[in-house]
Amino acid sequence: MAILETQDVTYFYQDGDRRRNILKETSIKFQRGKFYTILGQSGSGKTTFLSLISALDEPKSGKVLYRGKDIKSLGYERYRRNYVSIIFQSYNLVPYLSAVENVLVAMSITDNKLPDNPKEVAYNLLDYIGINKTKADRLVNRLSGGEQQRVAIARALATNVDIILADEPTGNLDEGMEEEIVAIFKDLAENHNKCVIVVTHSNEIAKQSDRTYYLKKGVLKRHG
Repeated sequence: MAILETQDVTYFYQDGDRRRNILKETSIKFQRGKFYTILGQSGSGKTTFLSLISALDEPKSGKVLYRGKDIKSLGYERYRRNYVSIIFQSYNLVPYLSAVENVLVAMSITDNKLPDNPKEVAYNLLDYIGINKTKADRLVNRLSGGEQQRVAIARALATNVDIILADEPTGNLDEGMEEEIVAIFKDLAENHNKCVIVVTHSNEIAKQSDRTYYLKKGVLKRHG
């Protein structure tokens, strides 16, 4: 069974008298242990698709399924809290907290069972993605862009969810840092059995993923 699935998902908005179709009856299955990328021009609706599968927005028609269950019936808030994590291009970290505190905040929100030593787990997660203890104790606004993105990834992992979503996660990073972040995503899929879905402009990232889809004129198709 797919960990995440869309069934005939449609999304549009009204622009005066004109209806603009963002997604047309989109049906796709995503599996655990796979790294997916979604390509498309600016304004094509990639971020909208991510918002729908993360329950930040609701389809006009169709369903998004988690383990075969409609996420609407699960409850959007519950789904976001326990089953999916989102990594934003702008990081969305709490600037007056340290890196480890940002991770601990995420751990305090989920209903998922977590270890009894959350702070140790948070430090270990940060170390796994390349943030040592000295940097973990710094305020996040004193870290570089690449380091803040790593903290955002650690925060996404902290709640022990199955699905990791990322919206242009390397858009603000240089090429060397992009390669390091992509290596983390690949490791999460291959060695930690996560379903990783990344929205990106980068063909280089897409080449390294297991499967790529391209969104154009409301149609999401297998790329290549």
